[in-house]
Amino acid sequence: MRRVLLPHAISSAPLPAGGAIADYRGTSMGTSWSARVVGGPAGLDLRQALQAELDLVVAQMSHWEAGSDLGRFNRAPAGTWHELPAEFFEVLAFALEVCEASGGACDPCAGALVNLWGFGPANRYDEPGFVPPTPAQVQAVLARRAHVRLDPPTRRAWQPGGLQLDLSAIAKGYAVDRLALCLERHGSADYLVEVGGELRGGGFKPDGQPWWVALEQPADLPAGDDDIVVALHGLAIATSGDYRRYFHDAAGRRPHTIDPRTGMPIDSGIASVTVVAASCMAADAWSTALTVLGVEAGLQLAERRGLAARFLTRQGDGTLREATSSAFAAMLD
Repeated sequence: MRRVLLPHAISSAPLPAGGAIADYRGTSMGTSWSARVVGGPAGLDLRQALQAELDLVVAQMSHWEAGSDLGRFNRAPAGTWHELPAEFFEVLAFALEVCEASGGACDPCAGALVNLWGFGPANRYDEPGFVPPTPAQVQAVLARRAHVRLDPPTRRAWQPGGLQLDLSAIAKGYAVDRLALCLERHGSADYLVEVGGELRGGGFKPDGQPWWVALEQPADLPAGDDDIVVALHGLAIATSGDYRRYFHDAAGRRPHTIDPRTGMPIDSGIASVTVVAASCMAADAWSTALTVLGVEAGLQLAERRGLAARFLTRQGDGTLREATSSAFAAMLD
């Protein structure tokens, strides 16, 4: 049976009168992006404006671009302070808040571990000659780990030496928020925006319906008859899963999500965690943190924080088991 997830509040703004939906698409951050907009500002190249928002995120926060602000910080000498752009500082500060609240389950300072396991820009797991790290190599990286320090009044960050920031667990969600805020800034309140599968919606379609989207399911499993569709009306969705990037070695399946506390890829049986929130940046970061924590600890944290979260875990017979937080269950109709 198909289930429906609804927002708690519906906007009282008038419905878009007679507007048509305009579609905009492009590529960024190694994936695709799209925007569906009712109407749109006259005299503005909206696609160009949206692309510029994504280009800003890449220029500041990409760990794939050596010339990004993040790339320069990662190469900076030990013991130096660096003023960060406002957007970079905002995302890094929020990522560190999630790191602290989750007991280190989602850590923006774990870039060296991500790289070690072949999920960074070099020595890729999907390239010829890749060899998974040994336990000794993992422990050596953990032993050298240090954390960034922030000075909010000056928007500066301290590089202790060798620290590798990686904002891939939050930057895509932030990029989705940038698209939404760009549209709202230009007077477009009715939209659905998406970057690499993470989404945020506002307002309504011309027919008065909200933006209906289906929750993402693990790609290696067939869709069932218990799918959930969400009315993205003032809401955002992000999903973290073990099926997007992974490899197999003698120890089994190695998903791209690394537990920063142990230095190892997660091995909890979680197939995916979806978080629904007002901000896609928050949904993105929390979905990763809850994935690393696992169902039991993840649900406990979701309840403490009031997060709307859905966990899918793999069972021995190839099926999925669902668990949801009370905030998520309360939105189901």
